[in-house]
Amino acid sequence: MVDIIATPSPLQELKSPLFERKGLSVWVKRDDLLHPVVSGNKWRKLKYNIQEAQGRACSRILTFGGAYSNHLHATAGACAKVGLSSVAVVRGEETLPLNSTLRFAAEQGMHLHYVSRSDYRMRYEESFQQALLDEYPGSYLVPEGGANADGVRGCKEIVEEVSMPFDKIAVACGTGTTLAGIALALNPGQQALGFSALKNGAFLDDEVAALVASEGLSTTQRNWNIQTNYHFGGYARVTPELIAFMQQFYKEHGFKLDPVYTAKMFYGVWDMMGNDAFARGTTLVLVHTGGLQGLKGMEERLGLNFYAE
Repeated sequence: MVDIIATPSPLQELKSPLFERKGLSVWVKRDDLLHPVVSGNKWRKLKYNIQEAQGRACSRILTFGGAYSNHLHATAGACAKVGLSSVAVVRGEETLPLNSTLRFAAEQGMHLHYVSRSDYRMRYEESFQQALLDEYPGSYLVPEGGANADGVRGCKEIVEEVSMPFDKIAVACGTGTTLAGIALALNPGQQALGFSALKNGAFLDDEVAALVASEGLSTTQRNWNIQTNYHFGGYARVTPELIAFMQQFYKEHGFKLDPVYTAKMFYGVWDMMGNDAFARGTTLVLVHTGGLQGLKGMEERLGLNFYAE
């Protein structure tokens, strides 16, 4: 396999009067710096899927996502770099001109296969998948978001790269794959905190449980929990309060958060710290899972600039 990403990603300590008052040590795993295109947990979840596709002599990756999907963006870029073709099964009708995410994907050679929203709901059904594989022979199918065992395997490496001791590690959740990988790699006494980017995200607990159980970790001793109160209205929804937090965070710490995933997780951690959810002396690692390419798409949709100078 051609390894296009240099790891590990940096670990950066944050300083704040809040942390000093609460007696906390806060670090950020900067997976957003892994690569300008294939960044964050998207590369983690693609790495071993691409390796498997190459090992099976497949000529392309076939995967799924919405019109602003970070996963599709990353898959297109990664496949172009390793010499694989790619096909995206895109939820919804084609809309021209293409948004920035799909335009980039097409420029990387990704074929965009649009399906209705009702058909897209069948993406996990074997007959639906087989019809796609028949239409695109030589494909290796990767689930939406890279949510499979190979995706989990890649996400375990996030924790394995953190050499210092820590108590809790936090990550945003969409499919639960990254959280599952993190949970599998923790030492006894460590805990993972997932922050659902989706409204009504309690179902993610069962998703994570299934993923870790498939890798042999007993779910009777759960070393994770999922916070469901920081979705700000649901997936890809934002509020003025969240935007203000993003802007203040950037001013204080010098790097950007994305509004779909990481900003909601960071906001949630800040809120929990303010409410004394963490004991004094706790060391937290916050995973920046990238997704910054989605900023432009969100700005296009909402008609605003998150980080206007």
